[in-house]
Amino acid sequence: MKLLIIILLSGILFTGCGDMGDDTIRIGSKNFTEQVIIGEIMAILIEENTDVRIDRRFNLAGTMVCFNSLRTGAIDIYAEYTGTALAVILDEDLRSDPDEVYEFVASEYRKRWDLHWLGPFGFNNAYTLTMRESQAEELGIKTVSDLVEKAHELTAGFDAEFLNRSDGYPGLRDHYELEFKDRPRQMDPGLMYQAAAEGRVDVICGFATDGRIPALDLVILEDDQDFFPPYYAAPVVHNSVMENRPEVIEILNTLRGLINDEMMQYLNYEVDGNGRRPASVAREFLTEQGLI
Repeated sequence: MKLLIIILLSGILFTGCGDMGDDTIRIGSKNFTEQVIIGEIMAILIEENTDVRIDRRFNLAGTMVCFNSLRTGAIDIYAEYTGTALAVILDEDLRSDPDEVYEFVASEYRKRWDLHWLGPFGFNNAYTLTMRESQAEELGIKTVSDLVEKAHELTAGFDAEFLNRSDGYPGLRDHYELEFKDRPRQMDPGLMYQAAAEGRVDVICGFATDGRIPALDLVILEDDQDFFPPYYAAPVVHNSVMENRPEVIEILNTLRGLINDEMMQYLNYEVDGNGRRPASVAREFLTEQGLI
C-alpha cells in the first residue's frame, strides 16, 4: 500500500514540463516555514509583474526531492542554500568563504545540469547549535568548544537532515569531538525550539534566521572553529526559464541582497510565532519594498 502511494505521488510531482503550458512556471519549496515564505515572495513578485501564471509546489520534503524535481523539470524554480548545495548535492569538502562557495556551486550547477543560480537574497541561514540562554549562561557555554566540555551531561535533539548530513551532526561530531549524554533524538524541525525552551532537550540544531530563537530566549553558540559553511539562499532556475522567460529572471534579480538575516528572522516569526499565513507575510514584505 505504501509503495502504491509513493508511485501515485511521484506521478503527480513529476508531471511533464509542457503539460501546464508555456505561460505557467512551477515554483517549489522544501517543507519548512522559511522556504514557503521565500517561495511565496518569488511567486507573488512574478504574478504581479508579468503575465506568467504560477503553480505553487511547496512543502516538497527535503533537499534531494527539490533538487531532483528541478533537475528533471518537474519544477522550474526553488530557493537553495549555498552550503547545502556544496555539502549535500555536490558532496564537496566544506569551505567557509561565502563568495567562493557561491561561485563554485553556481559554476558546478551550470556545467553538470544546466541549472542556474541567480543573485542571493542576502541572508545566511546557517546551521547553529542552540540552547536556552539561561542554561548556557549557568554552564558558561558561549561556543561549540565550550559545549564539548559539558556535552556528556546534556541531551540533544536534531532534525533528520542534520542527523545525517556531512555538514550536520556527523561532521560536527568528528570536527569538534562532540559527544552528548545520549544519542541525539530525531525531532521535527517545527518542534525543536519549543522542546529546547521547555527543557525537554538541552541542545538543538537551530537555523540562524529563525525568529523563535530570540522569542523563546534561546541563544546561538558560536561556531568558533568555523565548521559550518555559509548558507546564503538564492533562486535556482531551470534552463528553460533562463532561455524562454527573461522577464522572470529580471524580476527575480530585484530580490538580490534585499533580505538580511534580521528581516528573514522577522518574516519567519510572523508565521511561526504569530500564526500568519506565509502568503500574507510575503505580500506585505513586497508591498513595503515597493515591488508590487
